[in-house]
Amino acid sequence: MLGRFAQARRLLLTASAARSCQSGGVGGSDSLSHIDAATARPRMVNVGDKSSSRRVAEAACHLTVSAGLHRLLLDSGGQLAKGSVLLTAELAGVMAAKRTSELIPLCHQLPLNSAQTSVTVHNAEPRVDVTCRVECDGRTGVEMEALTGCAVAALTVYDMCKAADKSIVVRDLRLLAKTGGKSGDYRREE
Repeated sequence: MLGRFAQARRLLLTASAARSCQSGGVGGSDSLSHIDAATARPRMVNVGDKSSSRRVAEAACHLTVSAGLHRLLLDSGGQLAKGSVLLTAELAGVMAAKRTSELIPLCHQLPLNSAQTSVTVHNAEPRVDVTCRVECDGRTGVEMEALTGCAVAALTVYDMCKAADKSIVVRDLRLLAKTGGKSGDYRREE
């Protein structure tokens, strides 16, 4: 339990950081929309006055795996003792995208038009590539849904393969692109 001094210090530091970000511009925005500048408390953004538009987001990550697991996945077509690793991970990614608002506290619940997850074993490198693309017609973006779908698909690969390789690492979870909304389009330059 934090003492009163520590709580007050944390609140002041958080408020200072929120004000700094409100005026400074971090990552292309001039504010942290989920932080109330006056109180430095988290808040859900009110999207009631925004107009609905087509929103699309795509995210990606990959898992590095041992040479042995890589060969096993290639030779078996992703079929291991627990079942089809790739298909199960793809379904898990879609399910996660649909339930993002239950996992991320300040995300809005969105009626998705589609969510597509792709999980593939890289032919040359010992890795598994994951992408997730999400679409909706709504008042807020679907970036978090794409990122969540991608992350959960990767974690599903980890879960299904950990008996064969405990050294698996999930890497480079990132937003690749997004379209729609007031902030406009974004495409990551890689």
